[in-house]
Order: sequence, then C-alpha cells, then structure tokens
Amino acid sequence: MMMRRTFTNAIAATTALAALAAGGLAHAQTAPAAYPTKPVRLVIPFPPGGGTDILARLVANELSKTNKWTVVADNKPGAGGTIGIGEVAKAQPTGYDIVMGQKDNLVIGPWLYKSLPWNPTKDLTAVAHVAYTPVIIATSANSKYKSLADVIAAAKASPGTVTYGSPGNGTSIHLAGELFEKAAGVKLSHVPYKGSNPAMMDALAGNVDLLVSSVPSAMGQIQSGKLRPLAVTSAKRSSSLPDVPTIAESGYKGFDVSTWYGVMAPAGTPANVVTTLNTEINKLLATPEMKAAIHAQGAEPLAMSPADFSKLLNTEYTQWKGIVEASGVKIE
Repeated sequence: MMMRRTFTNAIAATTALAALAAGGLAHAQTAPAAYPTKPVRLVIPFPPGGGTDILARLVANELSKTNKWTVVADNKPGAGGTIGIGEVAKAQPTGYDIVMGQKDNLVIGPWLYKSLPWNPTKDLTAVAHVAYTPVIIATSANSKYKSLADVIAAAKASPGTVTYGSPGNGTSIHLAGELFEKAAGVKLSHVPYKGSNPAMMDALAGNVDLLVSSVPSAMGQIQSGKLRPLAVTSAKRSSSLPDVPTIAESGYKGFDVSTWYGVMAPAGTPANVVTTLNTEINKLLATPEMKAAIHAQGAEPLAMSPADFSKLLNTEYTQWKGIVEASGVKIE
C-alpha cells in the first residue's frame, strides 16, 4: 500500500512539473520576438523624385543610420499610389513589409476607385504619422502666368484650354485641382501623370501650363528659380514659402486642402512591432536634423501615437467620402 501511494505521488509530481514546463514553454513561444532581425522593406507607392519618395527615403535612411537597421526603399508606383498600398495590405503582417502612405491613396483613393481590393480601415494598421504639407499651384518661370488671377482670367476666356499636371488620378492633389475649378467657376484640363516628377518635368518644359503638386515635390525647382509658385491650397501660408498666397487669400474664402504622409503596415501586425516602429520614427522626427530636412522639403513634421494616427485616418476617410461625391470625380 505504501509503495503504491509513493508511486502515485511521484506520477502526480512529474505531471505537475511537466505542466509547469509546458506552461513556461507556451509563455516563451507567445512572448514578443525581437524586431527587426532582417531587412525591412518600405514600399513607396510613387516613382522616385516626388514628395512621398523624398520623405520615405529620409525615414528609411535615418532608421538605417541611427538604429543600424536595414530599411530598403522600394518604389511601386501606379494608380495614384493605390497599387503599392495594396501590395502591402496583402503582405504577411510581420512588420517586414510597410508602406509610406498618404492622404491621397489612403482616404481619397478608396472613394474614387470602384473596385479597389483593399480598405484602409480594415486591411491596414496605422503605424506612424510623419508630416503634412499644403498643395501648391505653380508654373514654369517662363510662363505667361504671373499670378493665380492670370490663370483664372485665361480659363474664363477660353474654358478647357489651360492645362494642369498632377501626380495622377485619385490623389488629393488631383482633387485640389478639381475643387479649385469649382470654387473659381472655371474649367481646366487635367493631365494625370504617374507621379509628381514626370508632371513637373512637363510643366518645366511648357507641355502643361500648370503644375499642381505637394510642396516637397516642387520645392527644389522653386528654390532653383525654374518653377514659379502661384498659390498654396492650405488655410494658412506655408512656413517654407511665406511669400506665396493661399487660394483663400486670392478671393476664395474657406478653401483648404492639404495632404499628410504616414507609415502603414498590414492589419494584424503585432503590437510590439507597431510600437517599436512608432517609437523609433517619432524619435527621428524629434531630432533637429530630421526637422530641418523635412522643413527643407516644404513639409511640417508631426509625430503621433498609433492610436492618434488611426483616429485621423478613420475621421478623414469618412469626411472625404462626401467631398469626393460632391466633386463628381470617379475613376474606372
């Protein structure tokens, strides 16, 4: 009897130890893994040279330099940035495929494209807000247009003959042009490009009359004197271009269109990965060097928590549905 009881107690103890060990192993398996342990791909959904590309490469380069990470910038342009965004939305939620999205393709594009295969509020996770900027209306330094009033006068005299280039259909920049037409009561001819840089090259060459662009995309050519800024679309003047009037100042009160940029990841990306990325990007945005680099591009750095960035995304996604419907713009 004593032997049987001792044997039973031994089995119970062994079982308890096994359970404890199994529990410890399970806990170890579910503990957040170190991140990153391999290269991170940062998708840029526009061609090289535009505002999104410039800001994304600043982030990628600084993360690589400061943290000794390997962050690879990968341009995937097309359809107003929605192709590159969609590629990341479908990627494995590991944090090794992220994207520099912006207001254009995250909250406006989904209401313009009828069959977009992803939803920004369901298929993506907000990681880190980076910067915001107004849109600018500019023309070649050799252009006959010296002011926004000149453009409006020409457009009213010959509707549809004044052309403007944009980074593509479905961007906030395209919508800024459409909203300006409605506000001014004029008809312009929109020429969409596959990114800001091709549009700017044609504007400089005089192949289109106007360039409608983010400030970061146009800043280099403005500073060189090759591009003449006519107006910015924000409610207030840009701190980078304080001498350039707003559209509201030009007689169209209440006109306010700007864009923002931020890093997104696939929905379901582990919370520790999102936190790590947000923390490190926000650290960069707080440095004098990064602030100066972003200001030099005509943008304003602005850090947010993932929760605040997600709130901005959701709020503007809802707001822009009405704006797009009122504009009447649709893309097949």
